[in-house]
Amino acid sequence: MLDITLLRKDLAGAVARLETRTSPQVFLDVETFSRLEAERKTIQMRTEELQSQRNTLSKQIGQLKARGAAGQAEADAAMASVAGIKDELEASAKRLEALQAELQSLLLAVPNLPHDSVPVGEDERGNVVARSWGTPKAFDFPIKDHVDLGEPLGLDFGLGVKLSGARFTVMKGPIARLHRALAQFMLDVQTQEHGYTECYTPYIVNADTLRGTGQLPKFEGDLFAAKKGGQGGEASETAALYLIPTSEVTLTNFVRDEVLPESALPIRLTAHTPCFRSEAGSAGRDTRGLIRQHQFDKVEMVQIVHPDTSYAALEAMVGHAEAILQKLGLPYRVMSLCTGDMGFGASKTYDLEVWLPAQNTFREISSVSNCEAFQARRLQARFKNAQGKNELVHTLNGSGLAVGRTLVAVLENYQNADGSISVPPALQPYLGGLSVITA
Repeated sequence: MLDITLLRKDLAGAVARLETRTSPQVFLDVETFSRLEAERKTIQMRTEELQSQRNTLSKQIGQLKARGAAGQAEADAAMASVAGIKDELEASAKRLEALQAELQSLLLAVPNLPHDSVPVGEDERGNVVARSWGTPKAFDFPIKDHVDLGEPLGLDFGLGVKLSGARFTVMKGPIARLHRALAQFMLDVQTQEHGYTECYTPYIVNADTLRGTGQLPKFEGDLFAAKKGGQGGEASETAALYLIPTSEVTLTNFVRDEVLPESALPIRLTAHTPCFRSEAGSAGRDTRGLIRQHQFDKVEMVQIVHPDTSYAALEAMVGHAEAILQKLGLPYRVMSLCTGDMGFGASKTYDLEVWLPAQNTFREISSVSNCEAFQARRLQARFKNAQGKNELVHTLNGSGLAVGRTLVAVLENYQNADGSISVPPALQPYLGGLSVITA
């Protein structure tokens, strides 16, 4: 959530920065915001005026009563005025509370401001290549995609549809083992080499948790609800629960409503979890294979840091994701996302895109973002700074990596003419020394 003080000081400047995001979508209802703010100011000024009057009258009442019967009539009148002021102050307090709630609701729908270093653009065409690594392999035989390669190895799309529906998949045998090995390898690298603490978190969370990281209320349509049964089998709306779209949600919420000692920063957390997304608005896109599923696995990285170090942490986290791809020998490129292609809560984002031979293109495999204080403000996640004052932390998140998409990349980049898959050397210890996977 944006700092309302910033909007009060420079509304036009904030709106101008917001408008560099996807145009012509309106992110902030300026007219409503201005109207609510004007009323808030009026009420607060009137409140201060009434409090001053009440204080003056209270002093007068004491003086008048000291005069005895001669001042009693004036004292009674002053006391009546104080009672009237009390009623008006109570009414003002109720209206001010309602205004604050309306402003809060308004701001919950407003995305983060892009950092000044973010390239301006309307969509992915405005993204900028920051760097690339590796050279795509030249094959001397017809390339197969991961679907044709994976099915003989236990990748079963039909069974996924039978059990759950479209965009669900079952893995059996060699492919399931390779998928598990990838996740374990990623966790080991992030914990042993990059200093993250491995966590196991719930896969189902409440609305407050999703509100804290920005998925609610704006993106409820992208979530899978897991309604809790009430009396008579009816759903209980007060206990609305949701499947996590990423463990960024749970890991970042570790610090919700906390005041951390400055010495506790930075906090680095990682978890391997399934992720559940409805993929609303993606009908017809990537319908073949594992690229866009309702359920997929991811090893997530989250950092909670001091505001002064968040952009250094962002660069480091991109490197932590790159390390996985480099150890696996997978060609990739790092993209600096433009204003029109960034996520709702991000101030700056880098995407890592891995080379997929069958598509003859790069596809996203990790997204790493600095949210600055945007999530922390929702979460009320703070630390006590050197001056002893509470200050909002900065939060960052990124994939280290998406396991399913990494599986796709390994299958396609390490395929052999006979349909077998060579195992990258970094993964062989996780597969008992196996160097080739065959049906």
